[in-house]
This record gives sequence, C-alpha cells and structure tokens, in this order.
Amino acid sequence: MNTQRLTNIIVSPRISEKATTRADLDNQHVFSVLKDATKPEVKKAVELMFDVKVRSVRLMNVQGKLTRVGRTFGKRKDWKKAYVRLQEGFDINYGEEETTKWQ
Repeated sequence: MNTQRLTNIIVSPRISEKATTRADLDNQHVFSVLKDATKPEVKKAVELMFDVKVRSVRLMNVQGKLTRVGRTFGKRKDWKKAYVRLQEGFDINYGEEETTKWQ
C-alpha cells in the first residue's frame, strides 16, 4: 500500500463521551476515515501513524442528517467511522499532557 494514501486514510479522531468510555474500558479508539477505506488500510494507517499494534478494526457507514434552514432543506455529508481495538499494552495519546493535581 502507498504510504501517501495511508497517511490520508484517517481524517480525524472522534472525541465523545462514548468514544472516551470505549478507550478507557475496551482499549478501543474511534476515528473518522475516508469513505473508500478498507479494514486492512485502516489497520496499517493506525499502526503507521501511532506506532501501536492493532487487534481488530470495525467499520461503519454513517448517513448524514437532514438539515433545515428556514424553508430550504439540505443534507450533511455521509462519512465512515472506524472502531480500532488495540492489543494489550498499547495506547494512543492524542497529544494531551497528563493532568496533575493542583497544589
């Protein structure tokens, strides 16, 4: 697989209450990925970008919501979500520092 393509597979991490709970309890992280991404591509992209070992990948197509502004209707973009489970002993740190207790 092309390294250039692998660096573009992951669009962004999905940070939500559910995603944080999954990361803490199941060692599973959630990402937005390209619509044409496959499981092997997502696995290699995560291993390349974060230097971790991936145990499994689950992909889900998310339908964009219908929106309305005044009398006009529109639709948000469809996108693909990836649930990536890491092997034991590996973790992804998104760049935030560990919080220390205030003195």
